[in-house]
Amino acid sequence: MQSISGDGKQAIEMAVHTLDEGGVVMHPTETCYGLAVDIFNENSLSKLYHIKDMRKTKPVSILVDSLEMAQDYGHFSEKALELAVKHWPGPLSIVVPRKDTLPDFLNPGMKFVSIRCSSLKFCRDMVEKFSQPVTTTSANVSGQPPLYRPEKLGGVDLLINVGEVPGNKPSTIVRVNGDKVEVLREGDVLI
Repeated sequence: MQSISGDGKQAIEMAVHTLDEGGVVMHPTETCYGLAVDIFNENSLSKLYHIKDMRKTKPVSILVDSLEMAQDYGHFSEKALELAVKHWPGPLSIVVPRKDTLPDFLNPGMKFVSIRCSSLKFCRDMVEKFSQPVTTTSANVSGQPPLYRPEKLGGVDLLINVGEVPGNKPSTIVRVNGDKVEVLREGDVLI
């Protein structure tokens, strides 16, 4: 596993190169360390599920750099748009009906997709430089606590090491279908 200290321009370039090569990047988010892979690379997604020892039926969220990018991959009702405008960038994942622009092998059989726009500049810059969404899931084995400091995790290709992150609560997750809002997980963002 390669590692780079800090989250500056070189870290972003290394992260994007790793994603381009089909690799897995462990990086800071505003809540904990996360794992990013190219959502359009089926092998990369398989690696992610293997690293996390996660059931293939468990969906992963996607990380975008803006509401505009989010709307390329999900159908946003007026209510979903309202929540995104109010709380993004920030620790809110919005689950909306997915668009056909997403690959079938990402969360197969699911009609909805969870989308997040992080308040951490590094996350937005990485996605912007990569020009498409990546996965956003906590860097831990499924069922284990999230990582707030960098640790070696088998199968990770690149670690963006910024030391310990604040250890905020996981993102709030809401499912929005039309004007109906359902809170799936409570975090720091209160809906």
